[in-house]
Amino acid sequence: MQMTSKNGFNRCGELYIDRLREEGRHSTAHVYKNALFSFSKFCGIYGVSFRQVTRERLRRYGQYLYECGLKPNTISTYMRMLRSIYNRGVEAGSAPYVPLLFHDVYTGVDVRQKKALPVAELNKLLYADPKSERLRRTQAIATLLFQFCGMSFADLAHLEKSSLDSNVLRYNRIKTKTSMSVEVLDSAIEIINQLRNNQDSQSDCPNYLFDILRGDKKRKDAAAYREYQSALRRFNNSLKELARALRLKSPVTSYTLRHSWATTAKYRGVPIEMISESLGHKSIKTTQIYLKGFGLEERTKVNKGNLSYVKNYCASR
Repeated sequence: MQMTSKNGFNRCGELYIDRLREEGRHSTAHVYKNALFSFSKFCGIYGVSFRQVTRERLRRYGQYLYECGLKPNTISTYMRMLRSIYNRGVEAGSAPYVPLLFHDVYTGVDVRQKKALPVAELNKLLYADPKSERLRRTQAIATLLFQFCGMSFADLAHLEKSSLDSNVLRYNRIKTKTSMSVEVLDSAIEIINQLRNNQDSQSDCPNYLFDILRGDKKRKDAAAYREYQSALRRFNNSLKELARALRLKSPVTSYTLRHSWATTAKYRGVPIEMISESLGHKSIKTTQIYLKGFGLEERTKVNKGNLSYVKNYCASR
């Protein structure tokens, strides 16, 4: 790629990525890095200047991503990362303010990208016997994700032993830092004991509840992020194997359990505000100004209802 500006758009993005890494926000830094690299590759210039970020070039870049087969939500993520970098340049006085610069590109969320499993397949995924000890462990993790109100794999993997207080999990979400509490249902206790980490923690390192991560690295270390990414890839690959073993037709990823929990709750008529709060979505803050928050008892009732609905689905047919 051609080399040009050393103090322009690319440099602004790289400085922000370095700052994210210093703060231990390696996942966010990774997304920014991918977006910046992709855009630079499209431009054929390693050091893109701010003035080279034009409406026409952004429009053509969006079309290029679409032709490469990227999903609308992925394209939106890349565009929002680029917009964020550009806005930082404007705030720093390094970039000219251009009205409606990102007006012609997609920065929304495509709700048509369905990721929830049909309830019959969800029932199979959580309760059918895959006849493999390794896949039973994968199934156990998937079951916990669903039973913990659609918890993300990142939050589950990073739960510490101190998070479990009697029969309640209290933790802060990895992505949004939102404070969460989830009551542990009786059906989850045996699975927790099965997956529990029995090793002692190392000095200044997290003492993880489950044996998904080793706990021999500080949370903000880049090596800890790489270990988590490897664990996530292994889990998603195992989920695909589990889905094949159970002859499911729908694709399954770690996010599928989270989306399926929310979709099941919505199908059962649970208020969208309750679903959003149970998932720990940061965007619910605006809603909470007008609506009272839901207590642990109310969220537990919804969680039990979801679990019962899925578990008894086949029996009711």
